[in-house]
Amino acid sequence: MEEDTQYHPRMITREPEREGRCYFRSVYKLKIKSETKVVQQDFHLIDLLSHFVRERIPERVVHAKGSGAHGYFEVTRDISNITMAAPFSEGVGTKVPLTMRFSTVAGESGTPDTNRDPRGFAIKMRTSMGIWDWVFNNTPVFFLRDPTKFPLFIHSQKRDPQTNLRSPTIQWDYWSQNQESVYQVMILFSNRGTPRSWAQMHGWSGHTYKLVAKDGSWHYVKIKVISQQGIDNLTAEEALQLAASNPDHNTQDLRDRIAAGNFPTWHVAIQTMTPEEGQKYKYDVNDLTKVWPEDEFPLVEVGKIVLNKNPENWFAEIEQLSFSPGNMPPGAEPSNDPVLQSRLFAYSDTVRHRLGPNHLEIPINCPLAVHNFQRAGWMRVDGGAGTLPPSAPNYPSSFQPPVSFPQRPYNLSQIADPIVGPATVLSSYQLSRMDFEQPNDLYNKEFTEVERQSLVANVITALNSVTVQQVQQRSLNMFACVDTNLGNAIGKGIGLQPSSPLTCGA
Repeated sequence: MEEDTQYHPRMITREPEREGRCYFRSVYKLKIKSETKVVQQDFHLIDLLSHFVRERIPERVVHAKGSGAHGYFEVTRDISNITMAAPFSEGVGTKVPLTMRFSTVAGESGTPDTNRDPRGFAIKMRTSMGIWDWVFNNTPVFFLRDPTKFPLFIHSQKRDPQTNLRSPTIQWDYWSQNQESVYQVMILFSNRGTPRSWAQMHGWSGHTYKLVAKDGSWHYVKIKVISQQGIDNLTAEEALQLAASNPDHNTQDLRDRIAAGNFPTWHVAIQTMTPEEGQKYKYDVNDLTKVWPEDEFPLVEVGKIVLNKNPENWFAEIEQLSFSPGNMPPGAEPSNDPVLQSRLFAYSDTVRHRLGPNHLEIPINCPLAVHNFQRAGWMRVDGGAGTLPPSAPNYPSSFQPPVSFPQRPYNLSQIADPIVGPATVLSSYQLSRMDFEQPNDLYNKEFTEVERQSLVANVITALNSVTVQQVQQRSLNMFACVDTNLGNAIGKGIGLQPSSPLTCGA
């Protein structure tokens, strides 16, 4: 075969004396042996390569690492006197299909799922009245109650923009400056921060919601999803070992349980509070950093969840799975919790970014029936009208066929939060001594001695990695405000003493 001599007059070279600027030099001559050639008409190859470089969609900014499974929700108690929301309105024994996704919060999709982190605990129920998304966590509280802090908090838990490394100094700098987070921090640095299995942890709504009955009466409600497998957590040492040996431990554990027929099961319970009780309650009922004590507001079991089917295609059924707390059937409503209100926008907007405006057409996200006026946008594949005829108008018309909005079963103004009483309408963003009361109960009344010891040891390990002493001192003072003995034990391990006197939000 003859040699092909090809001239390339626009080869780019860099001149050392002009570092940082590129110049074209027309002196290259390459000799290439050409035995076979690929041409643009090889459509199969071009199609393969074009799809290959587009096989990734935007990763979730938070909750990127996770997996899930399918199953059902079953109503086990009649609460029609509290809510008209399906499936509860359809009687005891009603079952609806669901999909659940478990996840870590801060890490990217390739990080170990045994990292110390809260766990996402999201449930998509497909009711006869539409999708009902429960976008929960495995903890009853969160780090903040002011939604403007959320992006900033997540930045502190992600990678340092200079080094691209996770930074304990940055993490603790945020927490110690925003000490309403201490309750969640204490849970995170106990062994509860590293669940052994997604099947062996509870889920909490965290937020306060509202349930509305047919007569228009309503209650504040919090929801708890209680594992029937029991609770089991990893020690710090076990979690690190699994992160190295099997970073997908929890993903594999869930899949193996279901494949073996050991279907994970949770009981669903609610706490309720009347609007009048909310006005008198000591804490703001819409404060995401507080719990409702179960001895004051008992749990009432209302249903159960069973996971009995693994995904057959992980990308289609889990990566493309989307949630929004704004997806609620009539009879379920959000409260005035500012963080929940911000999530009503942020989650749906995230889905439009990741999956496009027609994400509800993706089978895993599709309600049992689709009726809307949306026709255009990226990836419209269902004829453009959901379950309506493709020719149906895209506005509330009186013909071909008549299309209209259903009437809301109750007046939203009649179930609005009371406009008097600071406990229900004013979220206190200023730190106060009250912010340390429930963390003190957690440490002294709820934690076992083993949990108290693991909290102290894990915090000492973390704070010894902090490189700025004022951040260490401020963090130590935060724990001393929770409990003097806790502060002294941590201080001994990091070679510091709590400041005196402590302000503790005063």
